[in-house]
Amino acid sequence: MTAVSPPSHRISAFFHRKPQLRLGLLLTAPMLWLGLAYLGALAALFITAFWSTDVFTGKVVTDWSFDNFVTLFSDSVYRTITFRTVGIALLVTVIDAVIAFPMAFAMAKLASPRAQRLLVIMVMTPLWASYLVKAYAWRTLLSGNGVLNWLLNPLGMSGPGYGVTATVITLSYLWLPYMILPIYAGLEKLPTSLVDASGDLGAKSFRTFRSVILPLTFPAIVAGSIFTFSLSLGDYIAVKIVGGTSQMLGNVVYDNIGAANNLPFAATVATVPVVIMLVYLAAVRRTGALDNL
Repeated sequence: MTAVSPPSHRISAFFHRKPQLRLGLLLTAPMLWLGLAYLGALAALFITAFWSTDVFTGKVVTDWSFDNFVTLFSDSVYRTITFRTVGIALLVTVIDAVIAFPMAFAMAKLASPRAQRLLVIMVMTPLWASYLVKAYAWRTLLSGNGVLNWLLNPLGMSGPGYGVTATVITLSYLWLPYMILPIYAGLEKLPTSLVDASGDLGAKSFRTFRSVILPLTFPAIVAGSIFTFSLSLGDYIAVKIVGGTSQMLGNVVYDNIGAANNLPFAATVATVPVVIMLVYLAAVRRTGALDNL
């Protein structure tokens, strides 16, 4: 008499023979969540950007128009804020790359395996602290009576105070781990034999860095820049805490959602960093940086 396998075994065997179907079922729920929560929210954002707000009642008017975009691109104030935001994001990215590379190189190539683990933990430790705690710590350091002024006053100098410089310093500190870790991962994959071969062929340290190390780790640097650039581009809390009277695009979005009660214009402003990041991701896609994420 032939033994009949239980239904559960037959179903398991069926899915074992259909790996693509099994993968599709596993990804159904995450893809639905991505489509509804993320892509759906972006679609709603772009649609709302073409609406307007009644100045008398404060209600959203769903008549389609380009008035918000005309205001955004024609008003010099918003153009200045846009250029300032992009400039701050780029400067933070460059500063973090300059600081992160030697740190990541020391972690990947100079430290022992035990020291590597400890250094990775030390780099990640600030990520466990609250964003607000770190931002307000920098506000205290940069204040008129802060530690920075206390150290610089005997030299006849003073700190930057609150403003764009303070915002760049704070954001550079906040996002530095996001630059160190991708570069560390890229340097860890770099064969030490290539560096040794460059030295054996007579290349000096700078030539080895420029011709061997930097080209091979450039995708990792770009991968880190995706984090630092995008996070700085959309930030609005740090500039509220240490930025003084300076504004970034995130502040304009926040103010129009809250005090101004102009949701359509807030959505219009929010499309700017989204479009900038889409262009940036399209540009860096050819570098292989996305493979390092």
